[in-house]
Amino acid sequence: MTLAPDRLRQELRAREPDAAQIGIVRAPGRVNLIGEHTDYNQGLALPCAIDLEVAIAFVRTDDRRVELTRLDNGERCGFNLAKIEPARGEWIDYVAGTARYLAAAGAAVEGLRGVIGTTLPDSAGLASSAALEIAVAWALCAAPPPPVQLAEIAQRVENDYLGLRSGLMDQLAVTLGRRDAALLIDCRSLEWRPVALPLDRYAILVCDSGTPRRLGDSRYNQRRAECEAVAAALGLDSLRDATPALLAELRGRFDPVALRRAEHVVAENHRVLDCAAALEAGDMKTVGSLFAASHASLRDLFEVSSPELDALVEIAVSLPGVAAARLTGAGFGGCTVNLVERSARSEVGEAIMREYQARTGRSGRVFEVEPADAAGVLEPGS
Repeated sequence: MTLAPDRLRQELRAREPDAAQIGIVRAPGRVNLIGEHTDYNQGLALPCAIDLEVAIAFVRTDDRRVELTRLDNGERCGFNLAKIEPARGEWIDYVAGTARYLAAAGAAVEGLRGVIGTTLPDSAGLASSAALEIAVAWALCAAPPPPVQLAEIAQRVENDYLGLRSGLMDQLAVTLGRRDAALLIDCRSLEWRPVALPLDRYAILVCDSGTPRRLGDSRYNQRRAECEAVAAALGLDSLRDATPALLAELRGRFDPVALRRAEHVVAENHRVLDCAAALEAGDMKTVGSLFAASHASLRDLFEVSSPELDALVEIAVSLPGVAAARLTGAGFGGCTVNLVERSARSEVGEAIMREYQARTGRSGRVFEVEPADAAGVLEPGS
């Protein structure tokens, strides 16, 4: 599911026949195993980078222009590094914003012409925007900032340039990914460690509901505002330090909807730690229970699930060989993540999609993904 460097190189040469030193960079997407809407609350998350990716083949230029062509639709967009305009509601905004904040951080940003390809489904909750930002950073800079700093720069693109008040989990997963592990990330201290996965027995299946998620509307930012309101009412910097007892003190005198959001976050942080321990112990029964509790909480307390996502999870957990299933990512559409016995993965994937279409009338997709390494250079350019 990775993009072949030879194909990228050929696509670029077809457009730039005089290209000499062609560089190729890549950045993975991510699937979040558990820990949803916790990152912007300074909480815990357990994502892993995956082998669906964004890749760019490019040649550097001296004219301070950035020009990229998408291989999926042939669209070509660009901008001048000397005068980066405000966001205009197009995919190139992620590129322009990354260039702006890299330069603001003191990175040496260079012009380029290139082609960009992806195996990540768009708007599916698999961090396609973070992968684009980080891949672009590796193309724009001969020496990008260190991983955590680069993740923070990419987060600024979304927060300050695009107006989406997202957390840091996606960018950290993309910059820190490990081929054989998930990442237990503390989004307050930015400490992290790899968590071994039982990949000899279980495969990761991602089921795309075929309902694109759009985080640019008000609902995502509204959820964050509700969480921050509860933290402020408790006199806390974030919900990371909230407890069920503290939340109980607000009942009857604070917005009950906001309190439900906070209840999800407080419990989800504990589920992340319990899930990491269960995965390392190979206790898949506990993992399944934690996934189920997380999905129910996102559905009932945080209200970011959908009938399609609920259907995918209900179908999956009814099938032999499925150890765990839940929505992944911010919700509002997108995908579910499923841990499935390797011997049953093909049969399970087909059964989920068959029943899903029968129930919803929608055609979904199944991706079998593997944990992947962090973003970086495939082939150096000039």
